[in-house]
Amino acid sequence: MTAAAPVPRRSLRLQAGIDWVIGVDEAGRGPLAGPVCAAAYALPATGLRIAGVVDSKLIAEPERERLYEELTAVRGALWSATVTSAQRIDEINILQATMESMQISAHDVMRQCPPAAKAAVLIDGNRVPDNMELPAECIIKGDGKEYSIAAASIIAKVTRDRLMRQYHEQYPAYGFERHKGYGTAAHMAAIAQHGACPIHRMTFKPLRVD
Repeated sequence: MTAAAPVPRRSLRLQAGIDWVIGVDEAGRGPLAGPVCAAAYALPATGLRIAGVVDSKLIAEPERERLYEELTAVRGALWSATVTSAQRIDEINILQATMESMQISAHDVMRQCPPAAKAAVLIDGNRVPDNMELPAECIIKGDGKEYSIAAASIIAKVTRDRLMRQYHEQYPAYGFERHKGYGTAAHMAAIAQHGACPIHRMTFKPLRVD
């Protein structure tokens, strides 16, 4: 079954005079290991929209990889990906680490915009990071409603998956290339046998020691 294209959705507050809409999404809030990644993506009004760009969760891994390469190669596209480590997650908690990553990516793309351009940020979810330097709003399930957010979701997911495959080379006992750090039965069995490794999130249950 082919996934439907995102339905264009733009609030009245963000319509008037906006040259660049910066979509922001994240990947990896729930796993027991590895970083959380956020990405931001923007195109000018006349920029090329690629067919098949939808919520990354609806796309098979090989197709996500292909779309990542196409999205990042589009002429005029602005994008950024931010990786926040498990250690930083443990330091400030997963919510704050996610917000921090989103803010960094959005501001990085903002600084790539032409100096006179008027930009705004659309963020997937129900919360806007603090200290945003641009008008911003959150959209629940925005990766199914806004092209720029869907594009960001693909870039964030592929960035994180590639890192988890690299971590598998460092820590092959855990199977990170398969489950990407999520708490599958195989992953839990590996933790029980080998203990935690340096990329595990020690503040997450069942790793956390109360």
